[in-house]
Amino acid sequence: MPQSLLRLLHALAACASLFAISAQAHTAVVPPLPAFFANPEFSAPQLSPDARHLAVKVSGANKRERLAIVNLLDNNINIVAQFSNVDVGDVEWVNNERLILNTRDRQTAPGDLRFGPGLFAVNRDGSNFRQLAARSATPDASTSVYKLLPWHTYLMGQRGAQDSQAVYVRSTVYTSTGEVDYEGLRQLDTLTGRSTSVKPPGKVRRWLLDQHGEPRLAVTRERNMESIMYREPDGGAWRTLAQFDAYLGGPDAFTPLSFGPDGALYVSARMGSDTLSVHAYDLANSRITPTPIISLDGYDFSGNLIVRQGKLLGVRHLSDARTTRWFDPAMAATQARIDALLPATINLVSLAARPTTPFILVTSYSDRQPGKFSLFNSDTGTLSIIGETQPLIQPAQMSEQQLVRYKTRDGLSIPAWLTVPATTSGKQLPLVVLVHGGPYVRGNSWQWNAEVQFLASRGYAVLQPEFRGSTGFGAKHFRAGWKQWGLKMQDDLADGARWAITEGIADPRRICIAGASYGGYAALMGLVNDPDLFRCAVDWVGVTDINLLYSGHWSFKSDLGDDWKQYGMPELIGDRTANAAQFQATSPIAQAARITQPLLLAYGAADQRVPLYHGKQFYAAVKQHNRDVEWVVYDEEGHGWTLPKNRIDFWGRVEKFLDRMIGKDSAVAKKE
Repeated sequence: MPQSLLRLLHALAACASLFAISAQAHTAVVPPLPAFFANPEFSAPQLSPDARHLAVKVSGANKRERLAIVNLLDNNINIVAQFSNVDVGDVEWVNNERLILNTRDRQTAPGDLRFGPGLFAVNRDGSNFRQLAARSATPDASTSVYKLLPWHTYLMGQRGAQDSQAVYVRSTVYTSTGEVDYEGLRQLDTLTGRSTSVKPPGKVRRWLLDQHGEPRLAVTRERNMESIMYREPDGGAWRTLAQFDAYLGGPDAFTPLSFGPDGALYVSARMGSDTLSVHAYDLANSRITPTPIISLDGYDFSGNLIVRQGKLLGVRHLSDARTTRWFDPAMAATQARIDALLPATINLVSLAARPTTPFILVTSYSDRQPGKFSLFNSDTGTLSIIGETQPLIQPAQMSEQQLVRYKTRDGLSIPAWLTVPATTSGKQLPLVVLVHGGPYVRGNSWQWNAEVQFLASRGYAVLQPEFRGSTGFGAKHFRAGWKQWGLKMQDDLADGARWAITEGIADPRRICIAGASYGGYAALMGLVNDPDLFRCAVDWVGVTDINLLYSGHWSFKSDLGDDWKQYGMPELIGDRTANAAQFQATSPIAQAARITQPLLLAYGAADQRVPLYHGKQFYAAVKQHNRDVEWVVYDEEGHGWTLPKNRIDFWGRVEKFLDRMIGKDSAVAKKE
């Protein structure tokens, strides 16, 4: 790809002014706050099935994302889809000539959203643009000469056959609380707009397409029981492969991953091991093949198979970072060539379904480098950069992230991500213990993280523990966190901070705990349980009482589902009756009088996961005894900050708060 095309892509992204700012950033001592929290300028490149064209999203002059198609043979670029009041969202190739897309409004927060994503299709040359699904319950009849699919119709999110003008789309049915009840499936002709439904085997939560792009497997759920259903080829009947508890799993539980080129089903399962591995599933005998195809030492498998042109080429998976294990020698050699050209980054290769050109798409990243996209020509061995997600970020100004492990007071080994500012000695630093949400998810991996790197750029060491209850590190680690909110899960965080003190990394007088959602809850409980350790806390959209998760409040209804409350929460978090005393002892609201350290609290008024009453009730309780509490509400935001202006405002507040509490303006710093 010649430099002229690269310059044209930059121009399409309207980045001229941004590059001017970027040039100034080289000489800046501290990268500017907006550089970390702006929306991506370039995203979601995808090769066409024949690898002759590239679809990319680029920002226009009005900062709305547009869909551009690059002809990789002659470097011609066309804008084929754009909207004046909304952004192009997700994009999928239907075939070599046609694409399907939805919309996303990056300039509107959840509280102000009034429209769904819709569905649209367009040819790669911009012709035959057509709306396929409505964006509201009452579409404008004047613009619809044919019946649109309803607003709750969504892209499948799986690569289909890509050899016709039809795709499969999901039709989602919601409960009264806004939770997904089940997913219908329709085959949609993207040229005519006509569609037909697929008969489901029950209340389907997930569909899986086979190697030919046809629906072959469905995961259904009734209350807490999950069933894996398989449809015999050639329009056969559905049959049950397995059933197990959706929340608690069990010895026979597994997760379908994908179908191989020969129709073989691959699943992730434990099979008596502590960690999840990839296994083949014997469809004829309805059993998992015992010998794993791939297993990871110390990590649960999370990833996908890479199948192209009827061949299983490799597996992409997550250990400390996301990487690829190639079974195909030719692809392993190609990966080595790319890695030699980009030695400082993880380089993820994306292949076209049926390539007729030598172009391969490469996504590169590291702990210091946000996403960068390149095209590799396997014939010439040349690599051309086509765009970056965050062009204002200079990797040389970022800090190294490493995976560490420390022992807790009861002997459990906790993985944790440690980032130490590059501009410091790495010793006796102010420390932020940053707690992930969930909590029953994997928190982090080795990659560039805007929040972490922002804090590090301001001189703070950051520790992100994968405390017990986090997933991805085996069943024992996960189950050790059941019913441990505010107890051993909390001890893990305090033990991490003490480990950092022992290692000489953290100044014991300057440690703050922070997090969102469950992480916000943990931040507050850190001040309850360990007031001598944590100097302050930052809680955004944080849970403030477990009982409120169950009962809610008259002012606003949470989107937590009834099945999760009935079957999942009593086992993983605790039972309201049996664990009533524990809930009282581990409630930030009930224990608010014990919290005397400075606090920064931030909530979204449109949050349905942790509604605003969580924050309001805690704020009312804590301010009676604590005069150093900063309170902010973002009226239009939900469970997190979607608008750059709010991200910039919030993290600007965090910067000032931390500077005053444990940073350069703190009493400890001024004495030194």
